[in-house]
Amino acid sequence: MVLAGDPFRPKRILIIVENLPVPFDRRVWNEATTLVKAGYEVSVICPVGHGASARREVIDGVHIYRHPIVEARSVAFYFVEYAVALFWEFFLAWRVLFERGFDAIHACNPPDLIFLVGGFFKLFLGKKFVFDHHDINPELFEAKFGKRNFLYRIVVALERCTFAVADISIATNHSYRTIAVERGKMDPNNVFIVRSGPNLERLKIVPPDPSVRKGRAYCVGYVGVLGAQEGINYLLEAARHIVYDVGRHDIQFCIAGGGPELERLRALAVELGVADYVTFAGRVSDDELLRILNTADVCVNSDEWNPMNDKSTMNKIMEYMALAKPIVQFDLTEGRFTALDASLYAKPNDSVDFAAKILDLLGDESRRKQLGEFGRRRVIDQLAWPHEAPKLLGAYRALFEGKVAVHGQSRGQVTRTDRGDILPGSLMRRLLSPLASRK
Repeated sequence: MVLAGDPFRPKRILIIVENLPVPFDRRVWNEATTLVKAGYEVSVICPVGHGASARREVIDGVHIYRHPIVEARSVAFYFVEYAVALFWEFFLAWRVLFERGFDAIHACNPPDLIFLVGGFFKLFLGKKFVFDHHDINPELFEAKFGKRNFLYRIVVALERCTFAVADISIATNHSYRTIAVERGKMDPNNVFIVRSGPNLERLKIVPPDPSVRKGRAYCVGYVGVLGAQEGINYLLEAARHIVYDVGRHDIQFCIAGGGPELERLRALAVELGVADYVTFAGRVSDDELLRILNTADVCVNSDEWNPMNDKSTMNKIMEYMALAKPIVQFDLTEGRFTALDASLYAKPNDSVDFAAKILDLLGDESRRKQLGEFGRRRVIDQLAWPHEAPKLLGAYRALFEGKVAVHGQSRGQVTRTDRGDILPGSLMRRLLSPLASRK
């Protein structure tokens, strides 16, 4: 297939993702394989990781370039982590340019630093820059560190720089689109919503495995990264309330996922006296994940209410829905939009109410079935990746067919140049303006 805009060769995309290796970053992998199937040539730069250690690999037509990573253990070490990642991203971008070439860099945050790579190749080589907005980093910084200090203002400035360099931005939901337009000052015509729809070929309903329950009658399942803002402490406190205050000893909690808080959470489970009732499975394979989630009677999302989580769409919610699982979560804006009637909603950051909602569902099998069936229908009819793939391709058609706006002009008014959408002087003014702002 030959794409519009060049009759001789397909367009070439370089995707850069820093926080997860592919193909384990499911959104990025869905995007990469969708672009390949549509006729694009796709390369990916990402870190190495467990199960993804090969430095150079081709999977399903996607050319993967992996680099070493330094994991931050403190705030100071973030500078080292990001500096190392940026070095490798620049180095490998040049390698991809000479080996395969690219017409656009597709940057997936966090962090909001990849614009330095994209901006360089845009300014000097006329490449296009696409910002795939996965996380709202100012809110993420505040959720992790609980403060708005000088570093927070730097994070805000980096986000503004990223939007300033971007030809188009891809938002994961309406809240992120609003941020791109209002805080990022992007033309609304240049912001495209592409949700992280689950891949139903991967998420298969299989028979439950009783061994996951550890001999107990019920299982409550969770999958996700174990970080500070994921609120696993609320889930453990809910487990303590169920076991000791309510007196229920027939429920096993199974938590699948790794992350920087794993050891602390294991210690907290011991401290709360629920270690025997909680299985920390760690990072698991797809087969193990499906074994756990298909066994769970109720699946939970314990992400605490904060400005970041309230505006973010959690992939785990749609994965639960794809497997027809009833859900309990805190009442967050985008979480409610995603799940609708597939979930019960506890009072924000209230572990006792969270526990009560879990018990409500465990005590009502017909309601569990009703919520699960609603969620699966919603995924199949509206949220699965096949519904989102055309939106991604539409964004790229707009990018390469000259249908993006510049500096408030409508798409029909845009004058194209051989060096990208924005002339160098104008690009520099856009880059410098966020740094001059004191807001």
